[in-house]
Amino acid sequence: MKLMLFAKPLFLLGFALSSTILFLHFCQPNQPSSKADLMARSFVLWLHGLGDSGPANEPIKTLFNSTEFRNTVWSFPSAPSNPVTCNYGAVMPSWFDIHEIPVTADSPKDESSVLKAVQDVHAMLDKEIAAGTDPNNVFVCGFSQGGALTLASVLMYPKTLGGGAVFSGWIPFNSSIIERISPNAKRTPILWSHGMADRTVLFEAGQAGPPFLEQAGVSCEFKAYPSLGHSISSEELRYLESWIKTRLQSSS
Repeated sequence: MKLMLFAKPLFLLGFALSSTILFLHFCQPNQPSSKADLMARSFVLWLHGLGDSGPANEPIKTLFNSTEFRNTVWSFPSAPSNPVTCNYGAVMPSWFDIHEIPVTADSPKDESSVLKAVQDVHAMLDKEIAAGTDPNNVFVCGFSQGGALTLASVLMYPKTLGGGAVFSGWIPFNSSIIERISPNAKRTPILWSHGMADRTVLFEAGQAGPPFLEQAGVSCEFKAYPSLGHSISSEELRYLESWIKTRLQSSS
């Protein structure tokens, strides 16, 4: 499966039971619980790229077939429509403003709009955690602009989460933000995947991630995909599945 940055071409792109049945049911010897039964509720929040939508990304969850994901709740929100500078002010689904394409390691950053979007993501996380999900079973993932927002949202969240996965993203704020990262947030692991043939968010923008996170005291696993352009591959998603599985907490 591949997900492109833009959804459309733009400038750049039931009952009744007898007493006998009830008796038989309750007199059955206790069966050992399966691994899936022991897994607590988990939550995966997926943030799409510029010009895309949440529903268009929902097929991603069908690739996560392991029993560990039986109790997983998925959320695919859609960004609000906003004018985007790199597309000459055209209005489209966008989490925050982007000033130029391709995005490089030195591209200008619109921190105010990024932090506003972070507040919206935090509200989604707060709601899920208030519903009873252990923060350690909460994962935020995103592609491109959604990947950049994933990074910002995880680093600025006051609790330690299960993890954040950035696909073809970039650092959407300046290094001064490091002073605002809490000790809890620093314990949230980051998976960063980037295609080396990306011409929309250059590979150099992805490469800038690990040194930035190291400076902030955040653990980051960086994976480079040599022939991958600005898209998500099935290989990346298979690895994401295994990466999340190793971090899921049981209910016991």
